[in-house]
Amino acid sequence: MPLDPRAKRFLDMTAVMPAATAARPPLAERRKALEKLMQFARADRVCNTGVDGYFDLADRRIAYRLYAPTTAGAAALPGIVFFHGGGMVAGSIATHDLVARALAEEAGCRLLSIGYRLAPEHPFPAAVDDAIEAIRATVAHGQSFGIDPATIAVCGDSAGATLTAVVCQQQRQRALPAISLQCLICPVLDFGEESVSRRVFAQGYLIDRPTLEADLADYLPGKLDRSDPLVSPLRATALAGLPPAIIHTAEFDPLRDEGNTYAARLSTAGVAVEHTCHDGMPHNFHALGAVLPQGRTVLKQIGTQIARALGGK
Repeated sequence: MPLDPRAKRFLDMTAVMPAATAARPPLAERRKALEKLMQFARADRVCNTGVDGYFDLADRRIAYRLYAPTTAGAAALPGIVFFHGGGMVAGSIATHDLVARALAEEAGCRLLSIGYRLAPEHPFPAAVDDAIEAIRATVAHGQSFGIDPATIAVCGDSAGATLTAVVCQQQRQRALPAISLQCLICPVLDFGEESVSRRVFAQGYLIDRPTLEADLADYLPGKLDRSDPLVSPLRATALAGLPPAIIHTAEFDPLRDEGNTYAARLSTAGVAVEHTCHDGMPHNFHALGAVLPQGRTVLKQIGTQIARALGGK
């Protein structure tokens, strides 16, 4: 189906690059642009609580914000570890605050949003290392957070979904605690080759080729292998036994094909998958609820799916 008319108007309004060969804006502008974009996030229901803290490791601290649904009492609830998007170079706990509040409320779970380190100040594998340590710390301290450490979901959008997929694939290699569920929203999964959707939607669809390439150059400097599954989790070959997956992709997203392919590959490997490709939607539509009603609808849908998968409502 065609691009949603409201999405088209929004994309036309926010377009800043006249040609697909244009360079990405400087990093500071890239970060500021994402901050502005995330101000369009809306949700029908959000939780009211958000408590900041840190996981103290031997050589660094990892920031988090802990959310609890409005109806949460003292009993332990399933937990969600959430990784924000931003190409590994932008985004923060603050930019994705409303998305996190909505998911915690709709899923009926306590949610920890993780402030992992960003490139180029902290290039690969810093974000991966922080994501892995965040899972370990969440389980280790789960009881103090009111989280059932035996029922943990990992969720992320865009580059945060990259980290989600990588963490789940690394569960066995790194002897991570059990993960009950993975949730990938508009995931970035493959820099090994350019898919059809990356070519067709290379310009004018919110996230473009120059931005993707510049973000990757900041994240993966030098001659490091962009086909490494730690960078491109679609390239992993051993998918059997991974946690059940909820995957949401968008029809007019350059990253659509890799998300769709990953959903199919997981299913073929015997992993339970709930996959929806949203007609007429661009990348990051879930955080554009102020202009796209589907953005609010999908946050409710994802929360309901997580709750059901974790044995809740």
